[in-house]
Amino acid sequence: MTVLSDVDIKERLKKDLIIEGVKNEHITGSTVDLTLDNKFRIFKNVHKTHLDTKNIDMDSFTEIIEKTDDEPFIIHPGEFVLGSIRERIKVPHDLMARLDGKSSLGRVGIVVHSTAGNVDPGWDGQLTLEISNISRIPVALWPGTRVAQILFMNLQSPSSTPYRKLPGKEWNKPLGSKNRV
Repeated sequence: MTVLSDVDIKERLKKDLIIEGVKNEHITGSTVDLTLDNKFRIFKNVHKTHLDTKNIDMDSFTEIIEKTDDEPFIIHPGEFVLGSIRERIKVPHDLMARLDGKSSLGRVGIVVHSTAGNVDPGWDGQLTLEISNISRIPVALWPGTRVAQILFMNLQSPSSTPYRKLPGKEWNKPLGSKNRV
């Protein structure tokens, strides 16, 4: 498996890799910076003994908050929210990707994903971010700011079982016409 350089990424963007809304200056040595969208799924305080992972009804214990580009989302210490990147990504069947948070946010205690770092061949959509504030002070997150970076890797051969959206998964439910928080 080899990592694509900025030159490789730009060539694939002309061919079969799609990153809608990406700016040329966001393509660096071997990664592409991705920006924060303006919708967040927050967890309500509900009186439940537990969440059953066999039957998750996100609407029963979460709500969607939408911000404008000039309005920050404040994430408090210990808080966990779902967000997404603004760009739509379509990964060809012979590539996979790895999503990581930006170190500038990590240095102030913001973690942008806790489990979902791999992006499978065939993925098409906006990536969900699992955002946590592990610092001791609230942090303002601004829509449109660089929040994550993605690294692309060549597979030895194209995947025969690319990503497919599984039916009935509430946490994959779109927030808008194109958002997958």
